[in-house]
Amino acid sequence: MKTIQFLILGIIFINVASVSAQTELDNYLSNYTYESRKEMKISSEQIVQLLQDDEVVLVDIRFEEEQAAWQMAYAIKIPLSTLPQRYAELPKDKLIVTACPHKDRAILAMMYLKSKGYEVAYLKNGLLGLADHLRGDKAKNFIRNFKK
Repeated sequence: MKTIQFLILGIIFINVASVSAQTELDNYLSNYTYESRKEMKISSEQIVQLLQDDEVVLVDIRFEEEQAAWQMAYAIKIPLSTLPQRYAELPKDKLIVTACPHKDRAILAMMYLKSKGYEVAYLKNGLLGLADHLRGDKAKNFIRNFKK
């Protein structure tokens, strides 16, 4: 009998959580403006400064093989396919920036996290753009000033 009660409570909780996430996404889309469009994107220049100031968390949502092939040591590695199981690892008190080589998967991850109530944006020129931005002296200065 207790098992059935726990099962029913679990189903109710899942339904309430699902409605809450849907409501969050509905509200976001219903209130979407030109300003929202600007706020959902972060440039390489902006993220470098925000990372140095410890105001943002960069989430690398590439496949594990892609992450192994080339690293972004200052990013949290959560492949897109594991995001539903791992999103709670992300802090709610900082801006979360999702990133992949270009931006297609980053946009999916951004919308998913938005539906979970996170303040989130995506890296508009992708990890490839960030890697291109962080060359030479820019890379040296960034790593020297990066707070872990």
